[in-house]
Amino acid sequence: AAYNSAVTQNLIQKGLPPLDITILNPMVVIGLLLGAILPFTVGAMTMTSVGKAAFEMINEIRRQFREIPGLLDGKEGVKPDAARCVDISTQAALKQMIAPGLLAVISPVLIGFILGPAALCGMLAGATITGVMLALMMANGGGAWDNAKKWIEEGNLGGKGSDAHHAAVVGDTVGDPFKDTSGPSMNILIKLMSVVSLVIAPLL
Repeated sequence: AAYNSAVTQNLIQKGLPPLDITILNPMVVIGLLLGAILPFTVGAMTMTSVGKAAFEMINEIRRQFREIPGLLDGKEGVKPDAARCVDISTQAALKQMIAPGLLAVISPVLIGFILGPAALCGMLAGATITGVMLALMMANGGGAWDNAKKWIEEGNLGGKGSDAHHAAVVGDTVGDPFKDTSGPSMNILIKLMSVVSLVIAPLL
């Protein structure tokens, strides 16, 4: 609404007719479809990022077990290099978010200047609708997987070591990035695209 208002005011000041942002305008429909794709793309990118960071951490832990004598046996006084693990986690958190962040910033600019302000208006609507639905699904689904694992570990359905526990652990490997990474990123995606759109609105 804020973006549409900014563009409309700019058009009126220039003596031009206001935007046609009904679904009868094919550019709006194109924008809706492109916007609906973006939350799924960002969700996939952030989920993949968590997997890459986890594999880096696993490789580092294996290296420490190999190279630090007595660590694997739990000998007294032998300590792991925790700082290296924290460094891997921090670097991955920054590096892996570059691509999703750029997508959120560049998409409104490209669609606005290539397809026009009506398509950008549709894109914002499409991204908001699917982004909110995805965020709710990921938060609830991820929380359910996480809680299911904890419930089984309390002794239900066979407890730790059971087939149900193995399945719950697999579910939780998806659930944690769902509720902690990809779900919250939807809010950032929607806000970032809206702010960028408002900034470039006078230029469109």
